[in-house]
Amino acid sequence: MIPAAFDYYRPKDVEGVIALLQEHGDDARVMAGGHSLIPMMKLRMAEVPHLIDLQDIAALKGITIDGDTITIGAMVTQHELINHDGLSAAAPILSEAALQIADPQVRYMGTVGGNIANGDPGNDMPGLMQCLNAQIELLGPEGTRKVAAREYYEAAYMTNREDDEVLISVRFAAPTGGYSYEKQKRKIGDYATAAAAVQITKAEGKVATASIAMTNLSDVPVWSEDAGDALVGTTCDTEAMKAAVAAMLGDIDPTEDNRGPVAFKRHVAGIILTRAITRAWDRA
Repeated sequence: MIPAAFDYYRPKDVEGVIALLQEHGDDARVMAGGHSLIPMMKLRMAEVPHLIDLQDIAALKGITIDGDTITIGAMVTQHELINHDGLSAAAPILSEAALQIADPQVRYMGTVGGNIANGDPGNDMPGLMQCLNAQIELLGPEGTRKVAAREYYEAAYMTNREDDEVLISVRFAAPTGGYSYEKQKRKIGDYATAAAAVQITKAEGKVATASIAMTNLSDVPVWSEDAGDALVGTTCDTEAMKAAVAAMLGDIDPTEDNRGPVAFKRHVAGIILTRAITRAWDRA
């Protein structure tokens, strides 16, 4: 379909974006890669009188690794995540997850900020950022503020970001230990039926810390603190993994859709998490 008529803006700096958002209020939307917004506009599920494209803003691009702190600009693409040598060494779970997003054509344009910002429960980066305990940096008329990824998502397509704010970067400590991002989907390019991000550190042959987050199994990404706690102090044996899965199943709230009924999604979630824990433990 053809979207409704709209005015198109391509500012050169974030100050120009904020000015446009203040001027046009609810009638303005920011676009990064466009893979979520443009289809909704074409289907007339979203009407955007004023569309603000971020492609020309150099300040939103770039990956910085400063000691053990990693900062990723909002306009960094999934392709860049995969092909950045320093990032692949410092946080390999990012490239592992990015390789499972859509297809190469989408990854050339799809951005980290766009994937995180809009609160789509099917997107992969929100759960991953919760697993990494990332901080999301927002810029608005009053300056910048940081919001923990674990507190950013409120409901489907509803986040902590104000209408006149722009997500400019995401920052987190370089993860250590073993990692895994496991995803089950119906076909290449589809959203996950269920996906799991897991980071595990080991000490004296046992789990020292564990972080677990699930994707597309509720109206927000789910960081399951209890699931991670169930692994701590264990050798990731069968009983420990069963306990972690049971804790995770208590935290998610899937709904029936064209990816399957609730019982099927819960079953898939358990299998995917077990695979992710097993791989992360083997890598730890």
